[in-house]
Amino acid sequence: MTQIDIVDEGVSLDSPVLVEGFPGVGLVGKMAVDHLIATFEMDHYANVYCDTIPPVATYQEDSRELVTPVRLYVDAERDLLAIQSDVPIGPEAATEFGNCVAGWFAEADVLPVYISGLPRQTDDVPSLYGVATDDAAGDRLTDAGVDQPAEMGLISGPTGALLAHATEHDNTAVGLVVESNPQLPDPIASQVVIEGGIEPIAGISVPTEDLSARAEEIEQARQQLIQRMQQATEDSSRAQPLRMYQ
Repeated sequence: MTQIDIVDEGVSLDSPVLVEGFPGVGLVGKMAVDHLIATFEMDHYANVYCDTIPPVATYQEDSRELVTPVRLYVDAERDLLAIQSDVPIGPEAATEFGNCVAGWFAEADVLPVYISGLPRQTDDVPSLYGVATDDAAGDRLTDAGVDQPAEMGLISGPTGALLAHATEHDNTAVGLVVESNPQLPDPIASQVVIEGGIEPIAGISVPTEDLSARAEEIEQARQQLIQRMQQATEDSSRAQPLRMYQ
């Protein structure tokens, strides 16, 4: 089954920007999309049905309504769409999922912005790079001031499948690649994506103070975990040699 089920037919959009947020390295895309939806109080616009989406139902805070785990949200005033996923899409399902939704993206005349995390090994401010499927998308990145990649790379998973589908079918799409923590959620990388990529591409302004606060909370939790692990190591049962006549 393949279907984009619009639940709000009264919405009118003019060549909107669509931001994709699937779980990935550092949860960068998901955190960015979740932040956009919450900040702008975006409305539930459509349910996404694809054969490779895990057959689960999602319920949300303060609501009895069950919804699909992959959904589209809309902010008509800003001509902004966001695709939110509560479940990961496995590598074996990525290509079919790309085929499932990319056709609708083209028909709806949206500019998809796909987000991917690139594992980083330093604590420096994450770098952001942009890739494009055609000259039109490349021009959008240039106008937005997004740098070209510093080295050769590969985008995999559902984001890679969506970009591959757009390339194969001559559809305009943008990919944002940001350095991110490979082991922990990385709100700072999400903030970099929003401020350096989504804002100038979509022509919007997004408050990101909450993401900075979350980064501090995650770092504090990480330090506490390290301390607990060190303490556990020191207190754990162990054997050590003893020399006579010490």
